[in-house]
Amino acid sequence: MTVRICTLVAALAATPVTALDLRETGRYDLNRPASLDYDPTFCGLWIANEGPEAVLVTLDGSELRRIGSDLFRIKAIAIEGNGLIVGDGMGRMQRLTKDGEPLAPPFTLEGGRADTEGIAINASGELVTVEDDPERLSWFDRDGALRTRIDTMTLTPPLREAQGIAIDPRTGHMLIVDDREGSNSLYEFTPDGALLAQADLLPYGIDPEGIAIRPGSDQLFVAFDGGAEIVTFQYTPTLPEGADPLPPGADCMMF
Repeated sequence: MTVRICTLVAALAATPVTALDLRETGRYDLNRPASLDYDPTFCGLWIANEGPEAVLVTLDGSELRRIGSDLFRIKAIAIEGNGLIVGDGMGRMQRLTKDGEPLAPPFTLEGGRADTEGIAINASGELVTVEDDPERLSWFDRDGALRTRIDTMTLTPPLREAQGIAIDPRTGHMLIVDDREGSNSLYEFTPDGALLAQADLLPYGIDPEGIAIRPGSDQLFVAFDGGAEIVTFQYTPTLPEGADPLPPGADCMMF
């Protein structure tokens, strides 16, 4: 399939009635959180820390379980259906059960070496990754074939060091954090990669690495390497004029 090289568009088609807004609600210490995803089944967070294991913790940081993979390390993690998909930061991925059992052997993403820092699954089931060397936002099919790729250095200001990505299932908006070697901020994009908003994260922490959304409660989690903390926010996305209020998304199924 032909790969389309896209250019980021820094405008909304309609005037936003609400803009991206973050309000801190809490924080707790957690060592080396690099990639996050929210799991409504366990009401917890899956966290990759660039080591051989990933850990599932409660929303206040208590460990529930650890899993490994056939990769040499787990640098990126995301929920995919009833299981997980993990990446090693070198372009290799593997699907696992939530007990850590392999569902298939590791596979390699198309398009050459990829310093994959974060991964998310969109509504079409595509793998959406952020990479910081070179600086890219990429869409792959389930088998790792490259569909679309954006050079994030074309953004104004450039997205130099994208680290973590989360997709809000209610809007399809992508939230991407840029670490301290870049702008130390949060970017909000449309599902196609058009820039909607940018929020400075420096008031809350240094070196954001991972991000996850709990749509059922409008809650956002950002992992900061500086200070080794998870910071929680009440989150309002950007919406166009006339948009209906967002319905609640999947929330804790344990309770």
